[in-house]
Amino acid sequence: MKQLNDALSNRSNTVDTLTNLSLLQLLQIHDSAFPIGSYTHSYGMETYIQEDIIRTKEQLVEFCQVYLFHNVVYGDAILIQEAFHAAKRRDVAHLIELDQLCGAMKLAKESRDASVNVGKQFMRTVAPLMESPFLLQWKEKIDHEEVKGHYAVLYGIYCEALGVNVFHAIMTFMYASISGLVQNAVRAVPFGQNTGVQALHELLAPVEEAAETVLTLTMDDLANNALGIELASMKHEFLFSRLFIS
Repeated sequence: MKQLNDALSNRSNTVDTLTNLSLLQLLQIHDSAFPIGSYTHSYGMETYIQEDIIRTKEQLVEFCQVYLFHNVVYGDAILIQEAFHAAKRRDVAHLIELDQLCGAMKLAKESRDASVNVGKQFMRTVAPLMESPFLLQWKEKIDHEEVKGHYAVLYGIYCEALGVNVFHAIMTFMYASISGLVQNAVRAVPFGQNTGVQALHELLAPVEEAAETVLTLTMDDLANNALGIELASMKHEFLFSRLFIS
């Protein structure tokens, strides 16, 4: 309980650092029109849809919560948090280690490829939008194939350069991830837009809870607890037809 209280205290102490401009920039990179390709991935959800496991709003919400709490919280979100703080320290060695860990913990090739493809496109898109020598240094490392360029690590570096606090960085990443899944389910099940809106609304409180949970975690908590989702990602390439890449 003390750890959670400390985390919430840290959140309240940093919440005022989010300026109007940095908030708008953070919203821009999560817009569905922002060309990084994140909305072309279902992260195994399409397999569940074709196997008739996701057919109702309730089943979609359940899948998203599993993805959120057993995949993102103990995976990409911890890496974002670590990358954010490592970028603040300009700890290049630790950031390289985080990039390697991000690839190692994604068991499915589809998940690894999605993380790298989205990450590289993210870097190509945001690099011209801000003057950050450290961010450009990482673009050069990607271009020279010194690092893979996993999205979570690049996102943490970018948010530190942007000047937002780590809680908002994590929470908006989680919201965008879940929003993308919901919108893809609207297309693939298919659901009506109202069903998608209702599902996403039900997931807002879990997103905030998940982001608060991450503040209590460290690298020692890094894990992959969503093996069913990883298996669904592995099976995705063998589906009869596919709307999404992963």
